Amino acid sequence: MKLWYPALGLGEAGEVQNKVKKIFRDDGGVLTPKRKQDIVKEMGGNLWYLAALAHGMGMSLGDIALANIMELRGRVDRGTLQGDGDDR
Repeated sequence: MKLWYPALGLGEAGEVQNKVKKIFRDDGGVLTPKRKQDIVKEMGGNLWYLAALAHGMGMSLGDIALANIMELRGRVDRGTLQGDGDDR
């Protein structure tokens, strides 16, 4: 699978954000069963796109999680966990 399709599909993350916003805007800050179901559905789509992108790059979600853990450990060791920037 080409990388462009799953990468562009990750724009669906905005749908998750929008559903969460509605918890506060429309539901008084309470996660209703219906809203939870809607969010889980959107998260499933996002997970599929992320997994497809990882697969297209020859990686698994586990590989990506491990790389992130190693990155965070390095930041802790360097005392750069807070702040911003990709290369801390």
